[in-house]
Parts: sequence; structure tokens; C-alpha cells
Amino acid sequence: MATTAGKRNLITDVKGLRVGQAHDVRVNTGVTVILPDQPAVAACAVAGGGPGTRETDLLSAGAMVDQVDAVFLSGGSAFGLGAADGVMAGLKQAGRGFSLVERPGVPPTPIVPGAILYDLANGGDKDWDGIAPYAALGFEAFKAASGTFALGRAGAGHGALAGQFPGGTGSASVVMPEGITVGALACVNCFGSVLMPGTDAYWAWPYEVAGEFGGARPPADFSMDAEDWGAAKANPGLGQNTTIACVATDAALTPSQAQRVAQMALSGFSRAIRPVFAPFDGDAVFVLSTKGVPLPDPDPLMVTRIGELAASTLARAIARGVHEAREQSGAVA
Repeated sequence: MATTAGKRNLITDVKGLRVGQAHDVRVNTGVTVILPDQPAVAACAVAGGGPGTRETDLLSAGAMVDQVDAVFLSGGSAFGLGAADGVMAGLKQAGRGFSLVERPGVPPTPIVPGAILYDLANGGDKDWDGIAPYAALGFEAFKAASGTFALGRAGAGHGALAGQFPGGTGSASVVMPEGITVGALACVNCFGSVLMPGTDAYWAWPYEVAGEFGGARPPADFSMDAEDWGAAKANPGLGQNTTIACVATDAALTPSQAQRVAQMALSGFSRAIRPVFAPFDGDAVFVLSTKGVPLPDPDPLMVTRIGELAASTLARAIARGVHEAREQSGAVA
């Protein structure tokens, strides 16, 4: 048996997972929330030289808390880290969070790691008066969480740019013969190009499933100079580019196994974007395990397979997000 895309071809094909999104057209920014129904094992890997993250130290080996209540991805650079406050407010209302010892009158603390991308220079009115809009967007995204969600110019990818093209939010999934599902969601605001130079083919084309990002292929005689980056951003600035992502699986991973999958998933960025992990990129990926399917033996081989599928599914999500955004903006004929 071969792998297949999930029913929705979204990260929410992973059972027990929902996604909510919100954006502000005036500010040209947004927030995406990945919400497990129950606390999920989590890990994070950062490869870019200019990251902006929150609560990732909690995901390090040996930390007291090894599960999270949600993951957020946000526009807004460091302002966007405030999106977690809105997500935490929604979780508190739902009675969710971590308590070392339950006591009357002491609420549990929601655990909400996340990452941001830089969209402050991508247009829109950033001259907000007073408090930045991200906590409110985070709360709105939390409330909107469901099994389906928009791709392209939506959520944290609403104000993104991918090289010289519109960026956006993409997602994809794959189901293993054993019934384990791996899904990915990416918000793409990269310096590098997702398209091969001089073509309409995505770098991720070898991993495409059923024409999900247009089906374009490079010409048979395609060749390029090693330093031809194609439609990358012409004048990158420090901290102004990033692809942030979340990979999820229903396989029951330990924190250590989830960390290995996160490290393997990073290669999905390099399969879809060129160049990537630059000093001015903040590339980061989270991994969630909803623990619905026990890992069959042998564990190391299964973790390797899941990690490889995480990488290829993430590459598909990146290409799909940009392709959807290009279609919405008329950049795809």
C-alpha cells in the first residue's frame, strides 16, 4: 500500500486537531491557531537566523511541561507574539491549561508556544493607536477553530510575501498504510523563491499530489546557475523574512521523538524554498502529537518514516500556500 493525501488535504486530517484563523484587512496581517482537542506532545526546531518565538524553552528536553494546549503563528513581527494572549484567554474560558496542583480560585495556565513572521513592511496601516491588534486576532482565531480553513491570503499568511510573489498559508496531509496521518501547515513569508528560475514550476514539484499546486513541471532541458535564486526578494532586510510552520501527527510520539521529527521536518523548507535559513529568515517549525495511534515497532524506523513524511508534506504545504495566494492575486494565469 502507498501513502495517500488525507480527505481534506489539510493538517486537520490529523484527528483531534482544529485550526482557526483571523486577519485584519486594514492592517494587512493575521493570526493562525493550531488547536488540539486535548493537550498534545510538542517540539520545536528553529533554523533561521532571525527568529521570533514564544514559550519554546518549555519544549526543551527536561522541561517540566511536555504538552501544549495550542500553537499560534502570527504576522506582526515581535508585536505578533501578543497573539498568544488572546489564545490563552480563549483557553482559560474553556478551563484548559496546566496546573501543578489544582487549587480553588487558581486557574490553570494555558501553554501556548508560537512564532511570528515579519509583515510590517508589506503594506497596510500599521499605525494602530494603543495596543497592537494581535491579542484580539488571537482570540478571534481561537474562537474560529474548526476542521476546515482557508488557504492563501488567510491567517498569519494574510500579509505575507514569498520572494517576489504573494505569500500565504498552505496546508497538506498524508496518510500512511498503517493509518497514521501526518499533516503540515505553513505561513510563507520567505526571502527565497518557491519557484524554479524562469519557470512556473515550484521547487517542491517532485512531492506534489494530484496537482495540488498547479501541476507545473520544469522543462526537460532545465538548467541554471548555482547562484540563480529566481524570484527571491531583491533587497532583503534583517528580520523581515520568515516561514513558520506546524507539523502534526496522530502517532503517539514521546517528546524526544517529536523533537527528532521537528529536526527532520526542517528539510521540508529546503525542498520548497531557495535560499532558505538565511541570516534574515526566522524559519521555525513546531511538531504536535495528538497521540491517537500507538507507534508500532520498531519505533526508530517508524519515527524515521514519520519525519521524512513531515518534511515532504511541509514542502507541499509551502508550495500550496503560495500557489493559492498567487491565484487569489491573479499572479497565476
